[in-house]
Amino acid sequence: MTESKVETVLITGANGGVGRLMRPRLAREGRILRLLDVVRPDPAAEGEAVELIEASVTDEAAMREACAGVDAIIHLGGISVEAPWSDILSVNIDGTRVVLEAARDAGVARVVLASSNHAVGFYDLDDAPADGLPADVLPRPDTYYGVSKVAMEGLGSLFHDRYGIDVTAVRIGSCFEKPWDRRSLWTWMSPDDGARLLEACLATPEPGFRMVWGISRNTRNWWSMEAGEAIGYHPQDDSEAFAAELLGDAVDDGPQGPEERLAGGKFCSTPLGEHQK
Repeated sequence: MTESKVETVLITGANGGVGRLMRPRLAREGRILRLLDVVRPDPAAEGEAVELIEASVTDEAAMREACAGVDAIIHLGGISVEAPWSDILSVNIDGTRVVLEAARDAGVARVVLASSNHAVGFYDLDDAPADGLPADVLPRPDTYYGVSKVAMEGLGSLFHDRYGIDVTAVRIGSCFEKPWDRRSLWTWMSPDDGARLLEACLATPEPGFRMVWGISRNTRNWWSMEAGEAIGYHPQDDSEAFAAELLGDAVDDGPQGPEERLAGGKFCSTPLGEHQK
């Protein structure tokens, strides 16, 4: 795994699904993890150096305080499914603005934004070139949630161009311990590869604004790995290790129907603004 020179890293949404997976994998000697969430994160485990903050990314005063003395931010905080527009607007879009403004004011040099495949959810398998769908393909959001990720990327680009902050927007596929259905065999990013990607984002030497896919080196992948490899992300895991467990004796003819062929899967048919469980 690429070693980073970052000493203090603020992780928003640290108590969420991805945050909990990344926390132990990003802990290392000489690094302080400043963990922020609306639900107070757990106390330090063995080998961790952590600071705990119970706050919302929408709280401007709390974010200014949280960013003080920080070398980099991994912004995972927000609503992770479709929800009413007012909630998406407040937490995901305006919350990202609050984080980036606090980062700018505190002189934070580097920010990693947790974007999503749902920013480009309506791309079909047939839209992908032979070498895979590029990570910086133009937006085609599938939900209000997807729109919020497009806005997140736009804000990241703005704060790079205006203020020189290094920003990487990671279009995450599905980051869980293991894939759980046929479609996730295409979209999966293992937690270990997720940490490898975040370390690459923290260590890349040249400031810029970039988008990369957050996926593992899956046999069934149709999204390009090029942008990630350009910053030193070299995933090692493959969802194919779980294919037999998921598919059993079923005939496997590749992606079937819109849910498996579209980048956004079932989000492409989710009612806009509907709360998801």
